[in-house]
Amino acid sequence: MTSSPLVGVLALQGGFAAHENVLQRLGARPRQVRLPADLDGLDALILPGGESTVMTLGVEREGLGDPLRAFAETGKPILGTCAGMIMLDRAHLRILDVVAQRNAFGRQLHSFEADFTVDGVDGGPVHAIFIRAPWIAQYGPGVTVLARVDGHPVAIRQDNLVALAFHPELTGEDRLHRYFLSLIS
Repeated sequence: MTSSPLVGVLALQGGFAAHENVLQRLGARPRQVRLPADLDGLDALILPGGESTVMTLGVEREGLGDPLRAFAETGKPILGTCAGMIMLDRAHLRILDVVAQRNAFGRQLHSFEADFTVDGVDGGPVHAIFIRAPWIAQYGPGVTVLARVDGHPVAIRQDNLVALAFHPELTGEDRLHRYFLSLIS
């Protein structure tokens, strides 16, 4: 990884500012991505949590679908959290070989926090916040499940793509962002 990687954060809607804060703490340079040209020169990309329907409309409005898929094809790392996980799935951007089930743990009232281990992340259990969270309902053979909650995949990796059903950016937990940044070559 370079000393100060340039990491884009999709900034159409959702929790992009919290990801930017974590990236800055870790020495990365965040850049808000709102238009296709904002992808130029990035070392990695984050699709944050938020509302996947609104994010989908923003991606369509700004013509970001094909540029996001082209970015994924470069092999540069992409992290999707919560709605970002949904955005990456087969039904949306078709970047990850997964089907994410929206609001899988329940509606807003059923949001919760949990501690669990994530394969590849040292230092004991991570603390995670699940807000109207998805889980992975189906995944292809190239997908590795990194963590499960109640038997459901909530953290996965496919090559340089990582998707989390939860919000590590909201807990002060930076090990998952460190893991993601370690994928930058």
